[in-house]
Amino acid sequence: MKSLTKVIFVGFIFMIGQAQAHHSSVMFDDKKTIELSGTVKEFQWKNPHIWIQVMVKAADGTTKEWSVEGMGPNSLSRDGWRPTTFKPGDTVTFRVHPMRDGSAAGNFIGVKWADGRTLGDWQ
Repeated sequence: MKSLTKVIFVGFIFMIGQAQAHHSSVMFDDKKTIELSGTVKEFQWKNPHIWIQVMVKAADGTTKEWSVEGMGPNSLSRDGWRPTTFKPGDTVTFRVHPMRDGSAAGNFIGVKWADGRTLGDWQ
């Protein structure tokens, strides 16, 4: 019986470690904040985290697709978010913590629509 208890305990500890690793935000540079202005391409309202695909025009005139990650739908719905919060074609400016490796992605901080509406931490 003691062996089974040890196996269950070790398995439980392993699962906790996996869950914490999954929800780690170490890939984002939380010491930097950048703004991305562009057009929403797609809003993915899915677990475990939502994603917003944004087409951002660079200074050289090229367009680059950025991925903005947010919390899970359950948490966000309690803050008033809905699957229709972002629609393809919306003109937006996001504030994000960028990826440490420089890839075109960031962790959501706040957003401002062209009509002045804001969501998240926008001051």
